[in-house]
Amino acid sequence: MKATVVGGGLAGCEAACALAARGVEVTLVEMRPVVRTAAHQSDRLGELVCSNSFKSVDVENAHGLLKAELRDLGSVLLPIADDARVPGGTALAVDREVFATMVHARINATPGITVVREEQVSLPEAGIIATGPLTSDALATAIAERLGSGSLAFYDAIAPIVSQESLEHDQLYALSRWGKGDGDDYLNAPMTREEYETFIDALTAADQFHGHEFDTVPYFEGCLPVEEMAKRGRETLRFGPMKPIGLHDPRTGREPHAVVQFRREDRAGQMWNLVGFQTRLRIPEQQRVFRMIPGMVNAEFLRYGSIHRNSYINAPASLGEALRVRDGAPLFFAGQLTGVEGYTESLGTGLLAGINLARALAGEPPVIPPPTTMLGALLRYLREADPAHFQPMNANYGLVEPLAAPGKKADRKARLAARAREDFAAWRGTF
Repeated sequence: MKATVVGGGLAGCEAACALAARGVEVTLVEMRPVVRTAAHQSDRLGELVCSNSFKSVDVENAHGLLKAELRDLGSVLLPIADDARVPGGTALAVDREVFATMVHARINATPGITVVREEQVSLPEAGIIATGPLTSDALATAIAERLGSGSLAFYDAIAPIVSQESLEHDQLYALSRWGKGDGDDYLNAPMTREEYETFIDALTAADQFHGHEFDTVPYFEGCLPVEEMAKRGRETLRFGPMKPIGLHDPRTGREPHAVVQFRREDRAGQMWNLVGFQTRLRIPEQQRVFRMIPGMVNAEFLRYGSIHRNSYINAPASLGEALRVRDGAPLFFAGQLTGVEGYTESLGTGLLAGINLARALAGEPPVIPPPTTMLGALLRYLREADPAHFQPMNANYGLVEPLAAPGKKADRKARLAARAREDFAAWRGTF
């Protein structure tokens, strides 16, 4: 059996491994470096282009539950993320350089996978399309023609990264929210009310980069540029990425008015990400405004925030069961291209697509987890959401089948997680 996987990101790499493990000869097509993108920094497979965090590992958290399910299903990339992990509280944060290097090496060393570097401009007869939000125009046209529906588009922003040695550490304190993880995984820049108000004034007045259709295409609500959030109200950031809850300053014993958090990007702690500060501000404005944050007056920017196009398919309008084309051909879609948002969600759809393509090639029906599980609930959303209002979605408990007896709100997530683990194990035992 042979198949083609198009796209060397998280979903494509996970799909290729799943296929190879089931005896399918895989050609993994990645267009870099023949065709470069506006977001990638290297030619390595599995490169992370946004955050370095896979989010929570706590099974009572939606993202943690999804990770547990994918480990049970045989994920190859999550154990690699474990090996590349850096301190991040309960979040699975990784050194992105180490992670991409390890994924790249693993794929190239896996028997049955051949990596081809070229732009795919047509759809394979049997395969998985996992080209992500930066799908080339030629392939996007081929997808639209095959599905009979054009892909939607939105613009996604990424946060700046600054050097550790350029920060003024006497103005910062190390603490994880509520003391989670090792207790001091994040650096925190506290702001007084006056500092916060001055910062908001500068942020909302700063000059943004305006490109083609930037102001007419909707953002994904889970990844709004920080300046867009600020325009929604002066207190919006204090209840979002700058919320001080659970971050008492140990030097004063009090909760600051607002806090900017920095998350470690690499194992050595030389690079730090401004948490939640994705932006489309022009570079001089990023320098001017973000250096108003305590401890950042002399900050060295290792990567500026930027904005790039994200494309995704209207999955409920265009795809059939298990994200397969509706005409029944052995062709599946996976990753952010399908309308999932997030690293774990992307590799989860890739893993399931790999399993189901192998089954399709063997003449077997697809397998889909029940909607009481996080992976199954996410797949149900992609199948049953209202096509007229479809938007990308993260894993969350709002997608999961409700409990028959709701009970106390305080332990609802724990009971949902326990039911999901039981139901996932039962489903996993059927194939």
